[in-house]
Amino acid sequence: MLSALADVALDLTTSLDSSARYERLVAAVHRVVPCDAAALLRNEDGALVAIATEGLSPEALGRRFALADHPRLAAIVASRAPVRFAADDPRPDPYDGLVAGAPDLHPHVHACMGSSLYVGDELVGVLTVDALRPDAFGVVDDATFATFAALAAAAMRTAGLIDALERAVERRGRVAEHLVAAALQRHGGELVGPSEAMQALRRDVGLIARSGLTALVTGETGVGKELVARTLHRGSDRKDEPLVYVNCAALPESVAESELFGHVRGAFTGAVDDRAGRFDLAHTGTLFLDEVGELPLAIQAKLLRALQSGEIQRVGADRELRVDVRVIAATNRDLAAEVAAGRFRADLYHRLAVYPVHVPPLRDRGDDVVVLAGLFADRAQVQLGLGAVRLTQAARDALRRYPWPGNVRELEHVVTRAALRASGGRARGEAIIEPRHLALEEAPLAAGPASAAAPAPPAAAELDGRTLADATDAFQRDLVTRTVAASGGNWAEAARRLGVDRANLHRTARRLGLK
Repeated sequence: MLSALADVALDLTTSLDSSARYERLVAAVHRVVPCDAAALLRNEDGALVAIATEGLSPEALGRRFALADHPRLAAIVASRAPVRFAADDPRPDPYDGLVAGAPDLHPHVHACMGSSLYVGDELVGVLTVDALRPDAFGVVDDATFATFAALAAAAMRTAGLIDALERAVERRGRVAEHLVAAALQRHGGELVGPSEAMQALRRDVGLIARSGLTALVTGETGVGKELVARTLHRGSDRKDEPLVYVNCAALPESVAESELFGHVRGAFTGAVDDRAGRFDLAHTGTLFLDEVGELPLAIQAKLLRALQSGEIQRVGADRELRVDVRVIAATNRDLAAEVAAGRFRADLYHRLAVYPVHVPPLRDRGDDVVVLAGLFADRAQVQLGLGAVRLTQAARDALRRYPWPGNVRELEHVVTRAALRASGGRARGEAIIEPRHLALEEAPLAAGPASAAAPAPPAAAELDGRTLADATDAFQRDLVTRTVAASGGNWAEAARRLGVDRANLHRTARRLGLK
């Protein structure tokens, strides 16, 4: 008996799947208790289902024993102590006719004993033993059977928790994979284009994705750095784990540390609860730091420490947390020049650029422009509810000639607008895109730098009764709008072009009603 109990207890700490754990437990009971059959049943919505048996016909595993139909099982469930049934007990035994080896002429069970399995106040199941001899259980004391029952309850609880955890992990993996796939599809799920530049990029991405190294993705605004980062994650061993995105350019310095590393309750005014940072959320997965060149120097030092040691410290906490995170960073800045100018830490730059990946500008990709235009035409067809969307040869030639200062993002916007113009606004109408529909001369970036694209200030005669303040606001509103568009929606880049501080630009935009 002691050996059997030790085996059952040891199984609680052994890596076994649920079915093996249950079968070993029932086998141990059968070895110690002089019975012809033993069964472990699980409570499923008020009915008992056999999950492991020994000595019973396989038929038992396919049955559901409703308590209302089986008074002996109901009596066992109603008691917290083992329950024995006399040989002449009139209540039918649930296993009559199911005991293996019982003679067909005498199929009835003559000795029956069972114990309910509770974890706290929750009924998890029932353990039963049955014998054909009426006196079979005379040598079995209740304490021994109760011990087996307690171990059985613990085994079922442990197995249930493990199963729930495995389901949660599996679900999280499926959700993460679905989100990454959905994001890739939304942003053009593949690195498209037959040009030599794109072939080289795909080779680099395939190589580094599997390596797990920290990567620095560089390139102009709009070239597809986020798509490269998502492709790196999808091709890595962490593809089933989260990919957490952080736009560093949108992080005010006052909250950047809390956003990245988290904080504890009371760390600062407004910190009413503990809060996990992005590093916490990306644990075992990938953290994508977009526009990493915008991080303040003070935050750069903390980021460097996290990369070097794999440890983070929440704001206001007195202990460190270990995290397992792969970092992919992206920037449209020349970080080497930023290091030389003292605006970016040299040690952080070298830590991030373990494997630099440069995304080529669209103007250097040859006929990729036409391939991408076809992709965006198909997307516009679905998005706008149009019929066929096609480009004429003249339109394709115009796309090839244009310098694309806004890169792939600009191309997508140009093709989408052109499809709408060519359709004439008719739902399901065919759209044949010609050069006039592309209107490349009107594209926000066609004039080059933002200063060249900015309108001239109105003359005094053109104020039309407006005050100087109103005219100034109108001029600022137009200039900021054009510059942000010329920067591909990147406010940090727009601030640099306008020669103002990023925070001041955000405040001005809010005052002008642009945010």
